[in-house]
Amino acid sequence: MSSRLPKVLSTDSGPFWQFVKYGTIGVLSTLVQALFFYLLASTCLRCLGGDDWAVRLLSLPDASVSDAVRAQRFALATALAFVVANIFCWLLNRRFVFRAGKYSWAVELLMFIAVSGFAMALATAISWFLINKLGTMTTIAVFVEVFVSFVFNYFIRKFVIFRG
Repeated sequence: MSSRLPKVLSTDSGPFWQFVKYGTIGVLSTLVQALFFYLLASTCLRCLGGDDWAVRLLSLPDASVSDAVRAQRFALATALAFVVANIFCWLLNRRFVFRAGKYSWAVELLMFIAVSGFAMALATAISWFLINKLGTMTTIAVFVEVFVSFVFNYFIRKFVIFRG
């Protein structure tokens, strides 16, 4: 396998390895976003409800605020974590998954962020609705957000932004 590793890590590794690498980078980017989100959600943008799994399992402080305030803070914490995670994700996808060069790096980065931003806005709106209107716990809303973003982003990145 060690002789195949450079091929697997290249952008010419084939569809199977491309998807495996995309998924791996997605998991790593999600972890970066989650860590940054929960850092914000438990400190300066407190938006975790008392029944949230993160509060119970990790002993993070709850916000003790209304669902409307919690939803607003959730959206802001999500947006900030999004920026950090997407720069990380773009760099790794460009290096290990997709062939760059369809557009200049600046256009590519702007498109990457714009598409990610649209996916995040859509997923955040769904999560905001789940929290504000249905009283869903924040962590469940995060899972919904991740799923919606992952599916949307893969197809746009593969077929529009990069050269496959």
